[in-house]
Amino acid sequence: MKHSLIFLLCISLSSFSCTAQSLLPLPQRIKWAKGKFSTEKAFTINDQTKDNISKSSWLYTCKGYASPQQKGKSLRSVIFKSTHDITSEEGYSLHVAKDSIIISAHGTAGFQYALSTLRQLQNENNISCCRIDDSPAFPWRGVMIDVSRHFYPISFLKKQIDIMSFYKMNRLHLHLTDAAGWRMEIKRYPRLTNFAAWRTDSLWKDWWNGERKYTTHDTPGAYGGYYTQEELRELVSYASERNVMIIPEIEMPAHSEEVLTAYPELSCTHEPYKQADFCPGSIATYDFLENILKEVISVFPAPYIHIGGDEAGKVSWSSCPLCQKKMQEEGMKTTTQLQHYLIRRIGTFLKQNHRQLIGWDEIITDNLPEGTHIMIWRDLQHVQNAIRHNYNVILSPGTYCYLDAYQDAPDTQPEAIGGFLSLEKAYGFEPLKDISKEDQKHIKGIQGNLWTEYIPTTHHAEYMLYPRLLAIAEIGWNGTPQKNYAEFRQRALNNTDFLRRNNINAFDLSREIGNRPATLHSVKHKALGATVIYNKPVNPYYPGQGPSTLTDGLYGGWHHGDGKWQGFIGKNCFDITIDLGKNQHIRQVSTDFLQFSHPDIFFPGSYKISVSNDGVNFKNIYQQNYNVSEDPTVAAKEWTWKGKQHCRYIRIEADRGHLGGWIFVDEIRVD
Repeated sequence: MKHSLIFLLCISLSSFSCTAQSLLPLPQRIKWAKGKFSTEKAFTINDQTKDNISKSSWLYTCKGYASPQQKGKSLRSVIFKSTHDITSEEGYSLHVAKDSIIISAHGTAGFQYALSTLRQLQNENNISCCRIDDSPAFPWRGVMIDVSRHFYPISFLKKQIDIMSFYKMNRLHLHLTDAAGWRMEIKRYPRLTNFAAWRTDSLWKDWWNGERKYTTHDTPGAYGGYYTQEELRELVSYASERNVMIIPEIEMPAHSEEVLTAYPELSCTHEPYKQADFCPGSIATYDFLENILKEVISVFPAPYIHIGGDEAGKVSWSSCPLCQKKMQEEGMKTTTQLQHYLIRRIGTFLKQNHRQLIGWDEIITDNLPEGTHIMIWRDLQHVQNAIRHNYNVILSPGTYCYLDAYQDAPDTQPEAIGGFLSLEKAYGFEPLKDISKEDQKHIKGIQGNLWTEYIPTTHHAEYMLYPRLLAIAEIGWNGTPQKNYAEFRQRALNNTDFLRRNNINAFDLSREIGNRPATLHSVKHKALGATVIYNKPVNPYYPGQGPSTLTDGLYGGWHHGDGKWQGFIGKNCFDITIDLGKNQHIRQVSTDFLQFSHPDIFFPGSYKISVSNDGVNFKNIYQQNYNVSEDPTVAAKEWTWKGKQHCRYIRIEADRGHLGGWIFVDEIRVD
């Protein structure tokens, strides 16, 4: 066995502060017993496995380890035993008594995970007595790291593999290509790495909002980089020794601006800097992609290749002669069918080369090759669609698994791409909720995603990964059939402290502020439960909880998609009337608005209130204009009128300022 478990060795001097409150992920079954096994007193290691699995264990570094060459004989021992009674390759049993530890497993991964659990059980120089029987809830327990938007060195990836292995995660998905840079050496197409791997601005934000130019590596100020095939092979080997499989992602047909600037003949217009999508009507596209994938397959032995497949704009497909010819030949009526044709063709090529297709949930269509895996990132309704097509599913919904979102009050955090995902929210994900017993076989696992547009350094990346990735690890391994966030948070606190003591820049969970304070309680007011008449419709993508959202007494949090906010877009887009049911005296009307400039959500440029007794004739009582800024900080603010009125109907209007964008509202309070 090659498992060196370097991470376990390098942290062996730093112990957890307790036992039961340190286990993460929580084992499936654990029974505590009295007493402790001392690692200071003499003990021997008795390895009964065929491959001498114990040889790299941190147990050899313990003070009490007695080597065979030492005189005397210890009656205390740690025994490694192979067994076929444990059917899972990753499962294990662990029996800790005062005078012995017995570790049993079927495969090398099981022994590795048993040692991780044993390491967490160690408190100073003792290991609490217990019996553990453990195996994973899901075979896929992964994390995606986007190295296109910001390039991270191999050393950083190895460090994350060590941490993943320690927490029983087994899939590292590398997002190797996107508009911001191509990151894998392809020998047949050198311009991908001597040009498309380099850009003019180090920060993605500056580059994306600027000219979006590529350059060569020797240009002063050039930013980027790529992994050689030899480096990636060595990384694959390193990961394999730690039971981590690396899954490469090569984007197609969209997110390919860097490729189509380096090789513009692969786009519909043949113009550099003009296209994001490959031309699916050109035979050259398929030759190119298949040649790329041949080299990818030669480097990555994993049975899976991720091809993206999401967010295709298809801008030129409807006017491209080659695309139109292909559609006519194949009897297609829409460009979406043309996208599905490309996905099917690439999937067939992968199958012929003994690989299985993985793509984001936009690729769902008929007749994809057997073994196709759908990675769900949008609404969970796509799970059922994938299952209906008999495809396997990896759950990675943005609401619970996108680790690039703010993890605490935004004004206390580094700038992020948006959203709000606390540790509690991530832990609250229930992968099998509303999935029938019969369909659960299609759910292969769970994955956290770290998109890096706003994460320029490895230091920042670790800050965003941990401790939220620990919640993904907990769900993936244990399944968390019974949620207990208070108990999990205590274990996460201990593990976060442990990581921080060992040179991992985890977010300090002990200083967490949490979601917007207004979300912690409901409010009562005169419009509570009142009927809301929408003079302009709410956008169907952000309906909140429906017509009751604006008068349900509940405030939204820091994320505009949390179901408490309603979104409106267009000129004079926010215009609603509240019916109080009868004439009443009112003294105040307050409306909550959200600002977050990254997705073009801004405070309104104007705000107007008028009142009526009959719902037809309205009297204007308040009108104010505002200057709208592009402050990137997420903020919620209350617009308020105060005075004295007697009315039944209250009409509230708000319009966008000079920046345009969206208006988001969560509660209208009338007192």
